[in-house]
Amino acid sequence: MKQELTRCTWGNNSDELYRNYHDHEWGKLNLDEKYLYEMLVLESFQSGLTWATILHKRENFRQAFAGFDVEKVAQFTQADFEQLMQNSGIIRNRLKIRAAINNAQVLVKWHQADKTFRDFLLKYIPQPLDNHYQKMSDVPASTPLSTKVSKAMKQEGFKFVGPVTVYSFLQAVGLVNDHLANCQFRN
Repeated sequence: MKQELTRCTWGNNSDELYRNYHDHEWGKLNLDEKYLYEMLVLESFQSGLTWATILHKRENFRQAFAGFDVEKVAQFTQADFEQLMQNSGIIRNRLKIRAAINNAQVLVKWHQADKTFRDFLLKYIPQPLDNHYQKMSDVPASTPLSTKVSKAMKQEGFKFVGPVTVYSFLQAVGLVNDHLANCQFRN
């Protein structure tokens, strides 16, 4: 008889894409610059929607945002913006699209000054935080740390990076591991 895997409650989903994200990506440390930008874009677009909606449009986002290449996205013109607003494969929200372009421009300026998103984040979280919550209702939507990082990002010029979005982003890239204590996919 096949033994059921113990997952976080949200990871016990009949949607294979959702389960795979939970099992193999969420909470796993990945500080690659392109990945950080990708997750920042996806998390900001997720605001007000379900994560499943974003996951199912992820490839469309990847195509629409030039493979999450910040150099290319930072050069997007008004015509590119208008094209994105017509792209039914992504979430067509003016503020979120403008934020994705703006945030790429911020990162390009950083890169030109020999700064990285990775180093910025590690200033606030030098070691991944490994929480041991017993149930999903214990996992916060934001923390004082995500509020601090959010404020610092806004001061740097980032858009659509409130404390809840930032906390979800930190979880996604593995700087915060909020897999439940009994989840077999904690590490």
